[in-house]
Amino acid sequence: MNTIETIYQHYLKAFSVSTDSRKIEKDAVFFALKGENFDANDFALQVAEAGVASLVVADRKDLPNHERILKVEDSLKALQDLAAYHRQQMKATVLSITGTNGKTTTKELVSAVLAQKYNIIHTQGNLNNHIGVPLTLLSIKPDTEITVVEMGANHPGEIDFLCHIADPDFGLITNIGKAHLEGFGSFEGVIKTKTELYHHIKSHGKAVFVNQGNPLLWELSETQERISYGRHCAAFCPVAPAKCDPYLSVVWRKRLIQTHLVGSYNFENVAAAIGVGQYFKVEDDKIVEALEAYTPTNSRSQVIETQKNRILMDAYNANPTSMRAALVNFANICGENSLLILGDMRELGTASEEEHRGILALMKELGYKEAMLVGQNFCTYNENAGWQTFDKVGDLCQYLESHPISGKTILAKGSHSVQLEKVLPLL
Repeated sequence: MNTIETIYQHYLKAFSVSTDSRKIEKDAVFFALKGENFDANDFALQVAEAGVASLVVADRKDLPNHERILKVEDSLKALQDLAAYHRQQMKATVLSITGTNGKTTTKELVSAVLAQKYNIIHTQGNLNNHIGVPLTLLSIKPDTEITVVEMGANHPGEIDFLCHIADPDFGLITNIGKAHLEGFGSFEGVIKTKTELYHHIKSHGKAVFVNQGNPLLWELSETQERISYGRHCAAFCPVAPAKCDPYLSVVWRKRLIQTHLVGSYNFENVAAAIGVGQYFKVEDDKIVEALEAYTPTNSRSQVIETQKNRILMDAYNANPTSMRAALVNFANICGENSLLILGDMRELGTASEEEHRGILALMKELGYKEAMLVGQNFCTYNENAGWQTFDKVGDLCQYLESHPISGKTILAKGSHSVQLEKVLPLL
Protein backbone atom coordinates (compact mmCIF):
# COMPACT_ATOMS: atom_id res chain seq x y z
CA MET A 1 0.00 0.00 0.00
CA ASN A 2 1.16 3.52 -0.76
CA THR A 3 1.41 6.12 1.97
CA ILE A 4 0.10 9.67 1.77
CA GLU A 5 3.70 10.89 1.76
CA THR A 6 4.39 8.80 -1.35
CA ILE A 7 1.27 10.07 -3.11
CA TYR A 8 2.20 13.61 -2.12
CA GLN A 9 5.51 13.37 -3.93
CA HIS A 10 3.63 12.48 -7.11
CA TYR A 11 1.16 15.33 -6.52
CA LEU A 12 3.95 17.90 -6.04
CA LYS A 13 5.13 17.39 -9.61
CA ALA A 14 2.07 19.20 -10.94
CA PHE A 15 0.03 20.50 -7.97
CA SER A 16 -3.02 19.09 -9.73
CA VAL A 17 -5.54 16.31 -9.08
CA SER A 18 -8.52 15.02 -11.01
CA THR A 19 -11.52 12.80 -10.26
CA ASP A 20 -13.37 13.13 -13.56
CA SER A 21 -12.27 10.76 -16.29
CA ARG A 22 -14.11 12.93 -18.84
CA LYS A 23 -11.76 15.82 -18.12
CA ILE A 24 -8.31 14.27 -18.07
CA GLU A 25 -5.43 16.54 -17.14
CA LYS A 26 -2.23 14.95 -18.36
CA ASP A 27 -0.03 16.17 -15.52
CA ALA A 28 -2.56 15.46 -12.78
CA VAL A 29 -2.85 12.71 -10.20
CA PHE A 30 -6.10 10.92 -10.98
CA PHE A 31 -8.13 9.46 -8.10
CA ALA A 32 -10.36 6.56 -9.12
CA LEU A 33 -13.40 7.10 -6.91
CA LYS A 34 -16.25 4.67 -6.40
CA GLY A 35 -19.84 5.87 -6.13
CA GLU A 36 -23.25 4.26 -5.83
CA ASN A 37 -23.61 3.86 -9.59
CA PHE A 38 -20.03 3.87 -10.86
CA ASP A 39 -16.51 2.72 -10.10
CA ALA A 40 -13.71 4.63 -11.80
CA ASN A 41 -11.35 1.77 -11.01
CA ASP A 42 -13.07 -0.18 -13.80
CA PHE A 43 -11.59 2.10 -16.43
CA ALA A 44 -8.41 3.16 -14.65
CA LEU A 45 -6.24 1.63 -17.36
CA GLN A 46 -7.95 3.72 -20.04
CA VAL A 47 -7.27 6.81 -17.93
CA ALA A 48 -3.63 5.76 -17.66
CA GLU A 49 -3.42 5.51 -21.43
CA ALA A 50 -4.81 9.05 -21.70
CA GLY A 51 -1.59 10.29 -20.17
CA VAL A 52 -2.21 11.28 -16.57
CA ALA A 53 0.90 11.53 -14.41
CA SER A 54 -0.26 9.05 -11.77
CA LEU A 55 -3.36 7.15 -10.70
CA VAL A 56 -4.57 6.41 -7.19
CA VAL A 57 -6.65 3.25 -7.36
CA ALA A 58 -8.15 0.53 -5.20
CA ASP A 59 -5.96 -2.44 -4.30
CA ARG A 60 -7.44 -4.76 -6.92
CA LYS A 61 -5.74 -7.77 -8.48
CA ASP A 62 -6.94 -6.82 -11.97
CA LEU A 63 -4.96 -3.58 -11.81
CA PRO A 64 -1.23 -4.02 -12.53
CA ASN A 65 1.63 -2.89 -10.36
CA HIS A 66 3.32 0.10 -11.96
CA GLU A 67 5.22 3.17 -10.77
CA ARG A 68 2.39 5.40 -12.01
CA ILE A 69 -0.35 3.29 -10.41
CA LEU A 70 -0.59 3.95 -6.67
CA LYS A 71 -2.73 1.39 -4.88
CA VAL A 72 -4.54 2.31 -1.67
CA GLU A 73 -7.21 0.74 0.49
CA ASP A 74 -9.72 3.55 -0.18
CA SER A 75 -9.08 6.16 -2.88
CA LEU A 76 -11.65 8.63 -1.47
CA LYS A 77 -10.02 8.53 1.96
CA ALA A 78 -6.65 8.92 0.27
CA LEU A 79 -7.92 12.05 -1.51
CA GLN A 80 -9.17 13.48 1.77
CA ASP A 81 -6.01 12.58 3.67
CA LEU A 82 -3.86 14.06 0.91
CA ALA A 83 -5.83 17.31 1.06
CA ALA A 84 -5.46 17.51 4.84
CA TYR A 85 -1.74 16.80 4.57
CA HIS A 86 -1.25 19.40 1.83
CA ARG A 87 -3.20 22.01 3.77
CA GLN A 88 -0.74 21.61 6.64
CA GLN A 89 2.28 22.06 4.34
CA MET A 90 0.99 25.35 2.91
CA LYS A 91 1.05 28.74 4.63
CA ALA A 92 -2.31 29.95 3.28
CA THR A 93 -4.89 31.21 5.76
CA VAL A 94 -8.09 29.18 5.47
CA LEU A 95 -11.53 30.77 5.90
CA SER A 96 -14.44 28.32 5.91
CA ILE A 97 -18.02 29.39 5.18
CA THR A 98 -21.18 27.40 5.84
CA GLY A 99 -24.84 28.15 6.52
CA THR A 100 -28.35 27.23 5.48
CA ASN A 101 -28.76 30.00 2.92
CA GLY A 102 -26.39 32.31 1.11
CA LYS A 103 -23.15 30.41 1.64
CA THR A 104 -22.27 30.24 -2.06
CA THR A 105 -23.13 33.90 -2.69
CA THR A 106 -21.23 34.93 0.45
CA LYS A 107 -18.25 32.83 -0.63
CA GLU A 108 -18.25 34.52 -4.03
CA LEU A 109 -18.55 38.02 -2.54
CA VAL A 110 -15.88 37.40 0.10
CA SER A 111 -13.54 35.99 -2.54
CA ALA A 112 -14.13 38.95 -4.86
CA VAL A 113 -13.25 41.35 -2.03
CA LEU A 114 -10.16 39.48 -0.80
CA ALA A 115 -8.85 39.08 -4.36
CA GLN A 116 -8.43 42.85 -4.48
CA LYS A 117 -5.43 42.53 -2.16
CA TYR A 118 -4.43 38.89 -1.83
CA ASN A 119 -3.53 35.90 -3.95
CA ILE A 120 -6.50 33.69 -3.18
CA ILE A 121 -8.21 30.51 -4.27
CA HIS A 122 -11.80 29.60 -3.44
CA THR A 123 -14.35 26.84 -3.86
CA GLN A 124 -15.49 26.64 -7.46
CA GLY A 125 -19.25 26.57 -7.92
CA ASN A 126 -20.78 24.67 -5.05
CA LEU A 127 -18.16 21.92 -4.71
CA ASN A 128 -18.63 22.02 -0.97
CA ASN A 129 -18.87 18.37 0.07
CA HIS A 130 -16.54 15.52 1.09
CA ILE A 131 -15.04 15.52 -2.42
CA GLY A 132 -15.27 19.22 -3.30
CA VAL A 133 -13.55 20.48 -0.14
CA PRO A 134 -10.46 18.29 -0.68
CA LEU A 135 -10.29 19.39 -4.33
CA THR A 136 -10.36 23.03 -3.24
CA LEU A 137 -7.58 22.49 -0.72
CA LEU A 138 -5.46 20.67 -3.29
CA SER A 139 -5.62 23.74 -5.54
CA ILE A 140 -3.62 25.72 -2.95
CA LYS A 141 -0.24 26.76 -4.31
CA PRO A 142 2.85 27.88 -2.34
CA ASP A 143 2.04 31.52 -3.16
CA THR A 144 -1.64 31.29 -2.14
CA GLU A 145 -2.29 33.69 0.74
CA ILE A 146 -5.95 33.02 1.57
CA THR A 147 -8.19 30.07 0.76
CA VAL A 148 -11.96 30.49 0.99
CA VAL A 149 -13.63 27.11 1.49
CA GLU A 150 -17.38 26.61 1.26
CA MET A 151 -18.75 23.75 3.36
CA GLY A 152 -22.14 22.13 2.84
CA ALA A 153 -23.91 19.46 4.84
CA ASN A 154 -27.16 17.53 4.90
CA HIS A 155 -26.39 15.08 7.72
CA PRO A 156 -25.07 15.45 11.30
CA GLY A 157 -21.31 15.47 11.70
CA GLU A 158 -20.46 16.51 8.14
CA ILE A 159 -19.18 19.99 8.99
CA ASP A 160 -16.99 18.56 11.75
CA PHE A 161 -15.61 16.02 9.26
CA LEU A 162 -14.82 18.74 6.71
CA CYS A 163 -13.21 20.89 9.40
CA HIS A 164 -10.80 18.09 10.23
CA ILE A 165 -9.72 18.09 6.59
CA ALA A 166 -9.55 21.87 6.05
CA ASP A 167 -8.51 22.89 9.59
CA PRO A 168 -9.82 26.46 9.07
CA ASP A 169 -8.24 29.45 10.79
CA PHE A 170 -11.44 31.50 10.54
CA GLY A 171 -15.10 30.55 10.16
CA LEU A 172 -18.32 32.19 9.07
CA ILE A 173 -21.88 30.86 9.34
CA THR A 174 -24.24 32.88 7.14
CA ASN A 175 -27.40 31.81 8.97
CA ILE A 176 -29.18 28.73 10.29
CA GLY A 177 -32.60 27.81 8.94
CA LYS A 178 -34.82 24.89 8.05
CA ALA A 179 -33.20 22.85 5.30
CA HIS A 180 -32.35 19.17 4.74
CA LEU A 181 -34.58 18.30 7.70
CA GLU A 182 -34.90 14.79 6.32
CA GLY A 183 -31.17 14.28 6.87
CA PHE A 184 -30.73 16.34 10.03
CA GLY A 185 -33.87 15.04 11.72
CA SER A 186 -34.87 18.40 13.21
CA PHE A 187 -34.03 22.09 13.28
CA GLU A 188 -31.97 21.37 16.40
CA GLY A 189 -29.98 18.92 14.29
CA VAL A 190 -29.29 21.68 11.77
CA ILE A 191 -28.05 23.97 14.54
CA LYS A 192 -25.79 21.30 16.00
CA THR A 193 -24.21 20.49 12.65
CA LYS A 194 -23.67 24.05 11.43
CA THR A 195 -22.11 25.12 14.73
CA GLU A 196 -19.54 22.35 14.42
CA LEU A 197 -17.60 25.05 12.54
CA TYR A 198 -17.71 27.33 15.59
CA HIS A 199 -16.55 24.50 17.84
CA HIS A 200 -13.61 23.65 15.61
CA ILE A 201 -12.49 27.28 15.38
CA LYS A 202 -12.73 27.65 19.13
CA SER A 203 -10.44 24.65 19.66
CA HIS A 204 -8.09 24.99 16.68
CA GLY A 205 -8.54 28.33 14.96
CA LYS A 206 -8.52 32.03 15.58
CA ALA A 207 -11.91 33.72 15.31
CA VAL A 208 -15.35 33.54 13.71
CA PHE A 209 -17.11 36.24 11.72
CA VAL A 210 -20.61 36.73 13.14
CA ASN A 211 -23.59 38.81 12.05
CA GLN A 212 -24.39 40.71 15.23
CA GLY A 213 -27.93 41.23 13.95
CA ASN A 214 -28.63 37.48 14.02
CA PRO A 215 -29.68 36.65 17.61
CA LEU A 216 -29.19 32.91 17.22
CA LEU A 217 -25.66 33.14 15.81
CA TRP A 218 -24.74 35.81 18.33
CA GLU A 219 -25.84 33.56 21.18
CA LEU A 220 -24.15 30.46 19.77
CA SER A 221 -20.81 32.26 19.37
CA GLU A 222 -20.72 34.13 22.68
CA THR A 223 -17.98 32.02 24.27
CA GLN A 224 -15.35 32.51 21.57
CA GLU A 225 -13.39 35.20 19.78
CA ARG A 226 -15.54 36.80 17.12
CA ILE A 227 -15.43 39.56 14.56
CA SER A 228 -18.84 41.19 14.31
CA TYR A 229 -20.55 42.80 11.34
CA GLY A 230 -24.07 43.91 10.47
CA ARG A 231 -26.64 46.52 11.42
CA HIS A 232 -25.45 47.10 14.97
CA CYS A 233 -23.47 50.30 15.40
CA ALA A 234 -21.37 48.52 18.05
CA ALA A 235 -20.20 45.91 15.55
CA PHE A 236 -16.60 45.79 14.38
CA CYS A 237 -17.97 46.46 10.90
CA PRO A 238 -21.35 48.23 11.00
CA VAL A 239 -23.27 48.07 7.70
CA ALA A 240 -26.80 49.25 6.98
CA PRO A 241 -29.24 48.44 4.17
CA ALA A 242 -30.19 51.42 2.00
CA LYS A 243 -32.80 50.30 -0.52
CA CYS A 244 -33.80 47.39 -2.74
CA ASP A 245 -35.61 48.39 -5.95
CA PRO A 246 -34.98 45.59 -6.93
CA TYR A 247 -31.18 45.76 -6.62
CA LEU A 248 -29.79 45.92 -3.11
CA SER A 249 -27.70 48.85 -1.98
CA VAL A 250 -26.01 49.25 1.42
CA VAL A 251 -24.28 51.97 3.37
CA TRP A 252 -20.85 51.44 4.90
CA ARG A 253 -18.56 54.13 6.27
CA LYS A 254 -20.90 56.77 4.81
CA ARG A 255 -20.52 55.25 1.34
CA LEU A 256 -23.37 53.92 -0.76
CA ILE A 257 -22.58 50.55 -2.35
CA GLN A 258 -24.86 49.60 -5.25
CA THR A 259 -24.90 45.86 -5.92
CA HIS A 260 -26.29 43.70 -8.72
CA LEU A 261 -27.97 41.44 -6.16
CA VAL A 262 -31.75 41.27 -5.95
CA GLY A 263 -33.49 40.81 -2.63
CA SER A 264 -33.10 42.38 0.78
CA TYR A 265 -32.12 38.92 2.06
CA ASN A 266 -28.77 39.40 0.32
CA PHE A 267 -27.90 42.16 2.79
CA GLU A 268 -26.36 39.66 5.20
CA ASN A 269 -24.18 38.22 2.42
CA VAL A 270 -22.90 41.65 1.39
CA ALA A 271 -22.32 42.71 5.01
CA ALA A 272 -20.29 39.54 5.61
CA ALA A 273 -18.05 40.29 2.64
CA ILE A 274 -17.48 43.85 3.86
CA GLY A 275 -16.70 42.58 7.36
CA VAL A 276 -14.15 40.07 6.11
CA GLY A 277 -12.57 42.64 3.80
CA GLN A 278 -12.32 45.23 6.55
CA TYR A 279 -10.73 42.72 8.94
CA PHE A 280 -8.13 41.70 6.37
CA LYS A 281 -7.41 45.37 5.65
CA VAL A 282 -8.55 45.50 2.04
CA GLU A 283 -8.73 49.17 0.96
CA ASP A 284 -12.19 50.72 1.23
CA ASP A 285 -12.26 51.67 -2.46
CA LYS A 286 -11.33 48.12 -3.43
CA ILE A 287 -14.09 46.63 -1.28
CA VAL A 288 -16.66 48.89 -2.92
CA GLU A 289 -15.27 48.16 -6.38
CA ALA A 290 -15.45 44.40 -5.87
CA LEU A 291 -19.02 44.41 -4.57
CA GLU A 292 -20.34 46.72 -7.26
CA ALA A 293 -18.70 44.63 -10.00
CA TYR A 294 -20.03 41.26 -8.80
CA THR A 295 -22.84 39.81 -10.93
CA PRO A 296 -24.69 36.67 -9.76
CA THR A 297 -24.96 33.63 -12.03
CA ASN A 298 -26.41 30.12 -12.02
CA SER A 299 -30.01 31.15 -11.19
CA ARG A 300 -28.99 32.85 -7.95
CA SER A 301 -30.93 36.12 -7.48
CA GLN A 302 -30.63 36.93 -11.18
CA VAL A 303 -32.81 39.54 -12.86
CA ILE A 304 -33.48 38.42 -16.41
CA GLU A 305 -35.19 40.75 -18.87
CA THR A 306 -36.78 38.92 -21.79
CA GLN A 307 -38.77 40.37 -24.65
CA LYS A 308 -41.95 39.49 -22.79
CA ASN A 309 -41.30 39.51 -19.02
CA ARG A 310 -39.02 40.50 -16.18
CA ILE A 311 -37.88 37.47 -14.19
CA LEU A 312 -36.25 37.17 -10.79
CA MET A 313 -34.57 33.78 -11.18
CA ASP A 314 -33.71 32.38 -7.76
CA ALA A 315 -34.17 28.70 -8.49
CA TYR A 316 -30.81 27.24 -7.56
CA ASN A 317 -32.16 26.03 -4.24
CA ALA A 318 -35.06 26.43 -1.85
CA ASN A 319 -35.97 25.68 1.74
CA PRO A 320 -38.62 27.16 4.07
CA THR A 321 -36.32 29.93 5.31
CA SER A 322 -35.16 31.12 1.90
CA MET A 323 -38.62 30.70 0.34
CA ARG A 324 -40.22 32.90 2.98
CA ALA A 325 -37.56 35.57 2.56
CA ALA A 326 -37.99 35.55 -1.22
CA LEU A 327 -41.78 35.83 -1.01
CA VAL A 328 -41.67 38.74 1.43
CA ASN A 329 -39.04 40.54 -0.62
CA PHE A 330 -40.91 39.97 -3.90
CA ALA A 331 -44.13 41.32 -2.39
CA ASN A 332 -42.32 44.59 -1.66
CA ILE A 333 -40.91 45.09 -5.16
CA CYS A 334 -43.11 43.29 -7.68
CA GLY A 335 -46.05 45.63 -8.35
CA GLU A 336 -49.46 44.57 -9.66
CA ASN A 337 -48.47 42.34 -12.58
CA SER A 338 -46.70 39.78 -10.45
CA LEU A 339 -46.58 36.02 -10.97
CA LEU A 340 -45.08 33.33 -8.77
CA ILE A 341 -43.58 30.19 -10.28
CA LEU A 342 -42.64 28.06 -7.30
CA GLY A 343 -41.23 24.53 -7.12
CA ASP A 344 -41.39 22.05 -4.26
CA MET A 345 -38.93 22.30 -1.39
CA ARG A 346 -37.15 18.96 -1.20
CA GLU A 347 -35.48 16.96 1.61
CA LEU A 348 -37.83 18.14 4.36
CA GLY A 349 -38.83 14.68 5.56
CA THR A 350 -41.77 14.55 7.94
CA ALA A 351 -41.87 18.37 8.08
CA SER A 352 -42.70 18.61 4.36
CA GLU A 353 -46.48 18.99 4.69
CA GLU A 354 -46.25 21.56 7.48
CA GLU A 355 -43.64 23.64 5.67
CA HIS A 356 -45.39 23.61 2.28
CA ARG A 357 -48.71 24.52 3.91
CA GLY A 358 -46.89 27.33 5.71
CA ILE A 359 -45.58 28.74 2.42
CA LEU A 360 -49.06 28.55 0.86
CA ALA A 361 -50.49 30.39 3.88
CA LEU A 362 -47.82 33.08 3.56
CA MET A 363 -48.64 33.51 -0.14
CA LYS A 364 -52.26 34.11 0.79
CA GLU A 365 -51.30 36.48 3.60
CA LEU A 366 -49.11 38.52 1.24
CA GLY A 367 -51.95 38.80 -1.25
CA TYR A 368 -50.48 36.96 -4.23
CA LYS A 369 -53.15 36.50 -6.89
CA GLU A 370 -51.35 34.50 -9.58
CA ALA A 371 -49.13 31.50 -8.96
CA MET A 372 -47.96 28.40 -10.82
CA LEU A 373 -46.87 25.68 -8.43
CA VAL A 374 -44.73 22.73 -9.51
CA GLY A 375 -44.31 19.46 -7.63
CA GLN A 376 -46.33 16.86 -5.76
CA ASN A 377 -46.24 18.70 -2.43
CA PHE A 378 -47.64 21.96 -3.73
CA CYS A 379 -50.15 20.00 -5.84
CA THR A 380 -51.34 18.05 -2.81
CA TYR A 381 -51.61 20.88 -0.30
CA ASN A 382 -52.77 23.78 -2.48
CA GLU A 383 -56.37 24.68 -1.75
CA ASN A 384 -56.50 28.00 -3.63
CA ALA A 385 -58.46 27.54 -6.85
CA GLY A 386 -56.72 30.58 -8.35
CA TRP A 387 -53.27 29.05 -8.15
CA GLN A 388 -52.39 26.55 -10.87
CA THR A 389 -50.54 23.34 -10.05
CA PHE A 390 -48.35 21.07 -12.18
CA ASP A 391 -46.92 17.69 -11.22
CA LYS A 392 -43.57 18.38 -12.86
CA VAL A 393 -41.79 21.14 -14.73
CA GLY A 394 -42.40 19.45 -18.08
CA ASP A 395 -46.15 19.86 -17.56
CA LEU A 396 -45.67 23.56 -16.88
CA CYS A 397 -43.53 23.94 -20.01
CA GLN A 398 -46.28 22.35 -22.12
CA TYR A 399 -48.82 24.73 -20.61
CA LEU A 400 -46.66 27.79 -21.29
CA GLU A 401 -46.16 26.77 -24.91
CA SER A 402 -49.91 27.00 -25.51
CA HIS A 403 -50.60 29.79 -23.00
CA PRO A 404 -47.80 32.36 -23.42
CA ILE A 405 -47.22 34.90 -20.67
CA SER A 406 -46.20 38.53 -21.19
CA GLY A 407 -46.03 41.77 -19.24
CA LYS A 408 -45.33 40.03 -15.95
CA THR A 409 -42.79 40.39 -13.17
CA ILE A 410 -42.04 36.80 -12.20
CA LEU A 411 -40.38 35.17 -9.21
CA ALA A 412 -39.13 31.68 -10.07
CA LYS A 413 -37.95 29.75 -7.01
CA GLY A 414 -37.73 26.10 -6.06
CA SER A 415 -35.34 23.31 -5.17
CA HIS A 416 -32.71 22.71 -7.83
CA SER A 417 -34.01 19.21 -8.54
CA VAL A 418 -37.34 20.67 -9.70
CA GLN A 419 -35.44 22.22 -12.65
CA LEU A 420 -37.41 25.45 -12.94
CA GLU A 421 -34.69 26.84 -15.21
CA LYS A 422 -36.35 24.83 -17.99
CA VAL A 423 -39.20 27.35 -18.15
CA LEU A 424 -36.91 30.30 -18.92
CA PRO A 425 -36.97 29.94 -22.75
CA LEU A 426 -40.78 30.11 -22.58
CA LEU A 427 -40.93 33.33 -20.59
